[in-house]
Amino acid sequence: MSVETEGKSLVELLDMLVPAPEPQPIAMTPQTWGWLVLAAVLAAAIVCGVYLYLRRRRSNAYRRAALAELDAAGNDTAKVSKILRRTALAAYPRAQVASLHGQEWIRFLRQSSDNMMISDHMSQLLSEAPYKNTPPSPEIAQMARVWINTHKPYGRL
Repeated sequence: MSVETEGKSLVELLDMLVPAPEPQPIAMTPQTWGWLVLAAVLAAAIVCGVYLYLRRRRSNAYRRAALAELDAAGNDTAKVSKILRRTALAAYPRAQVASLHGQEWIRFLRQSSDNMMISDHMSQLLSEAPYKNTPPSPEIAQMARVWINTHKPYGRL
């Protein structure tokens, strides 16, 4: 034992202890360039992803509007035919779509979507719908819904 501690009580010895110094606070900023580069790349990827999402959403706004009109039209074949025509005019150049009628119109609908199954009866109803009263047809409404959702936009035909 040393001279300073000789004859002292435990409490007195504890009072002589020097407290350990507090550590420096840890910085929350990255300490190396690699983390800064990774953060910048991640931020750029997020911005790019949001931009692409918004661009796609904006470019498909006509589809959402057409589907809402289709829901309101029910099974009315004439209204469904008009909605299909307006949707095609929104997605393709007017010169390519506006003059189509009859079998040319049906052929266009088949070619512009991979999933189109149009029977002869449906094609006849769809061709006649703008010109005369046709009976309501849930098959035509379903076919229109499929075409609106799956047609390839202009430039991807």
